[in-house]
Amino acid sequence: MKLLFAPASPYSSKVRMAARHLGIELEEVRVNTAENPSELVDANPLGKIPTLITDDGTAIFDSRAIMQYLHRLSDKRLYPKKDEKRTEADVLEALSDGICDSLLAIVYEKRFRPPELVSQDAIDRQWAKINRGLDHLDKHLPKIGKKLHGGHFALASTLGYLMLRFPGEWENGRAALTEWPAKFAKAFEPYPALRPKA
Repeated sequence: MKLLFAPASPYSSKVRMAARHLGIELEEVRVNTAENPSELVDANPLGKIPTLITDDGTAIFDSRAIMQYLHRLSDKRLYPKKDEKRTEADVLEALSDGICDSLLAIVYEKRFRPPELVSQDAIDRQWAKINRGLDHLDKHLPKIGKKLHGGHFALASTLGYLMLRFPGEWENGRAALTEWPAKFAKAFEPYPALRPKA
């Protein structure tokens, strides 16, 4: 199978970590979404990453759909079997991805608009969402037990993206959350290599 991805993308990072955890081999193909490469837009009309192309040519997107596909494909579970634990994992993944959505909105606001048109109000609204999410996570951090799940990989990729794009802007007063990536790396050794990178 082929994964179209970018190394800085937190959603790509999440999927790459999950595949490695499950022992699923992927041919990883770096793409630049700004260039709308035909390999990407022909497979995914939204032109977004990650996009997974299966051996029979089926395209699967977005990252949560890919995660569910990997879960069904593997003999090893990516999500808990018990309903309550499964819901916890799903909500953690949704919250982590939602924080990433807001972080990317800020990056795009600054990257694609002329400086005089950048809306600080829009940025502040996104930071309000991010801070609420991070405060919630700091108070309700998921435990890292013997079995990692999709929510763990989503949180790890989100924190990796924060470390990459917003160092020094999110850690203050959140000691538990700041320490979590190092604990996760002990449970999942490939984390330093697969977290979002420039």
